[in-house]
Amino acid sequence: MNKLLTTLALLPVLSTSSFVLAADAQTPAELKAEAKTVIQTLAKNLMGELKTTAQKEGLPAAIEVCNTKAIPMTDDVSGMKGWQISRTSLKLRNPQNAPDAWERKVLEQFAGQATQGADLKALAYSEVITDNSGQKKLRLMKAIPVAEQCLACHGSELKPAVSQKLQALYPHDNAKGFKAGDLRGAFSLEKAL
Repeated sequence: MNKLLTTLALLPVLSTSSFVLAADAQTPAELKAEAKTVIQTLAKNLMGELKTTAQKEGLPAAIEVCNTKAIPMTDDVSGMKGWQISRTSLKLRNPQNAPDAWERKVLEQFAGQATQGADLKALAYSEVITDNSGQKKLRLMKAIPVAEQCLACHGSELKPAVSQKLQALYPHDNAKGFKAGDLRGAFSLEKAL
C-alpha cells in the first residue's frame, strides 16, 4: 500500500503515482479539493449550530445539540460528492465515534507528531486501501486541534452546569482535560475509487 504523509497542507498532496486512477476518475488535485470542501462543510455546520445554541440557550443546551444532532448532521454531509465522513478521537466523548483500526493507527501517528510540535492545523494523512470486497478506497484523515472556544466543554475547568450535562449525556466521557492547541481528534473521510 502506498502511503502519503504531510504536514505541509490542509490535506496531503496526492500524486498520480500513489494510486491507479481509472480513465474517468478524478485527479488527485480534484480529490483533495473535494475532501477539503466536505470537511469545511461539516465543520461550518457543526460549529454554527453549536455557537448559535450556546449563545441563545447556554452551553448545556449546546451539549445537547452535540448529543442529538452532531451525528445526524455528519450523516447529512456524508455522501456529499461520494465521500463518507465522520469524526473520531483517541479520547472519546461519544462511543459511536470510536475509531476503527485504520483510524486508530493514524490518530496515534498524529498524537506522536503533535508531541514533536507538528502544526495540527495542517496535519493530514491519506492512503489507498482495498476493502474486503476488493474495492479500492481513498481514506483521508485531517487532524482537529482544540481551539480556545472548545475548552468550555473539553477543558479542565468546566462550569458545574456543563459538567452535570456531560455526566448525564456521556457518563463515560474521556474528552475533557484538553488545552488549546491539543489534538482533539480528526475528521475521517473515505471515497470509493
